Amino acid sequence: MTGSAAAHAHFDDLVLPPDRMAQLHELAHCAARRGSGRNGPATALFVGAPGSGKTTAAEALANNLALDLFHIDLSRVVSKYIGETEKNLERAFAAAEVEGAVLLFDEADALFGKRSEVKDSHDRYANIEVKYLLQRMEGFAGLAILATNRKQSIDPAFIRRLRFVVEFPFPNRAARDALWRRALSEVTTAEPIDTGPLAMLQVNGGAIAGIVRRAEDTAAVAAQPVDLRHILAAARHEHARLGIPLTGAEFGDPDDAAS
Repeated sequence: MTGSAAAHAHFDDLVLPPDRMAQLHELAHCAARRGSGRNGPATALFVGAPGSGKTTAAEALANNLALDLFHIDLSRVVSKYIGETEKNLERAFAAAEVEGAVLLFDEADALFGKRSEVKDSHDRYANIEVKYLLQRMEGFAGLAILATNRKQSIDPAFIRRLRFVVEFPFPNRAARDALWRRALSEVTTAEPIDTGPLAMLQVNGGAIAGIVRRAEDTAAVAAQPVDLRHILAAARHEHARLGIPLTGAEFGDPDDAAS
């Protein structure tokens, strides 16, 4: 479990399809109405792979609402001891209410994936924990978000209880180009870098940000501005880390493609 932190991201930092951005703006409007005492819970499920923008979106929402973000890892909150999970969740909600923070529960499938046909006492208590979380979210005066990269593990009955479900897709080439341009705008480069070839790499926003940070670190060690060599070296390292070979073929190099 982590504490409350100031949110620095903005909606302009997100590169998402227009319909997903519209959902986030609607969620922000709903949360603002909820915070002013009007009816309707502001609950949401964010679905997407790591690095797809779920946390950034939660930060942008918190920033839009002028609130801090309280980030909680549900996999660390869920306890094997009966009654402890509810106590941990209650502490999180109580702290968020005191601080006036947006709640983001990460690894939501750690709890929702436990819901099952009742076969023993542990199943019954797991179901009680889920029921408690849903009821507490609906009664929470602010914005509560569940995040997961395993939507298939969550019972559809629970998903229907949540007011918003926002899916964060893998970015297409145009979106990747925008993500590269945005990430590179934050660093000093030797010369303008053509992001077109970089956008061919099959990586999402989180990986792109990580590649640029690594390239910046490498360039800093050599006391140089970032150039394409640093970017490609960092990209190869990221692909190796993910177990995905990276060759010149991804940049349209026919000689490398034939090798």
